[in-house]
Amino acid sequence: MSIRIGIMGYGNLGRGVECAIKHNPDMELKAVFTRRDPKTLKILTETAGVYHADDAEKMKDEIDVLILCGGSATDLPVQTPKYAQWFNVVDSFDTHARIPEHFDAVDKAASENGHVGIISVGWDPGMFSLNRMYANAILTNGKDYTFWGKGVSQGHSDAIRRIDGVKDGKQYTIPVEAAMAAVRNGEDPELTVREKHTRECFVVAEEGADLSRIEREIKTMPNYFDEYDTTVHFISEEELKRDHSGIPHGGSVIRTGKTGWNDENRHVIEYSLKLDSNPEFTSSVIVAYARAAYRMSCEGQKGCKTVFDVPPAYLSALDGAELRKHLL
Repeated sequence: MSIRIGIMGYGNLGRGVECAIKHNPDMELKAVFTRRDPKTLKILTETAGVYHADDAEKMKDEIDVLILCGGSATDLPVQTPKYAQWFNVVDSFDTHARIPEHFDAVDKAASENGHVGIISVGWDPGMFSLNRMYANAILTNGKDYTFWGKGVSQGHSDAIRRIDGVKDGKQYTIPVEAAMAAVRNGEDPELTVREKHTRECFVVAEEGADLSRIEREIKTMPNYFDEYDTTVHFISEEELKRDHSGIPHGGSVIRTGKTGWNDENRHVIEYSLKLDSNPEFTSSVIVAYARAAYRMSCEGQKGCKTVFDVPPAYLSALDGAELRKHLL
């Protein structure tokens, strides 16, 4: 029997989830839920239906796991606890500072209704979180470093587009090579925000806009650019579409540490990602954790979980014997 999946929201992440399901033979897409008019939404899976978000509760007996593909700012804090009343759920909530309160809200709803909710699934938080935890457990005497990029930051790109006079734009987060080299060499540097990453912006300005003002507003924007060395390029709409249409990203989690009675031996653990499509990779991680949510629910587990709480074997479609034979 296939694991029946529902998708809530059909943006970049929702479309990525649909594609990932295609490559997991033990799953089937049952329904896509949208806040738009369902008649206007064309999906790729011919066997799945499209329904309004308000009708999701009616299908609670037809879906094993509902994957929530909304945004972390306003959608998921409301949606994940709400739908955990009726479904096992997985989300990609990525506002790190608010994860504890989000966990509590989802845990309450899922526990009271006998469901499993796995939150903050993706690559950071998610796969990077796991690698930070593994590295900390192994090298207890050490330091953590996380570098993001080179890649498109969707939040920073959106911030650029909200500036008066900006028609469109993309922002790339770029790790500083010298800083990464120092970490990999075991130098254990103390790095400021500015020393770890730079930011590069490609901006399409509206005709007649004040370019110097736009550049100044970008570079001095609090919480986004003011703490970084930022470069702004003004380009045409055609150049943006031609050269910057993708959503690549990636990064590295590095832990350096020392072992031995007198700390005489140094070690470096590194996990890195190079992604052509940030949302499609994130979707692939989420789908693996949807399998885990289903298995945990079948065992009678309930409540909120994070990637730290899920046994690795629950992510794979292979059984224990196959995992031991081929991957151990």
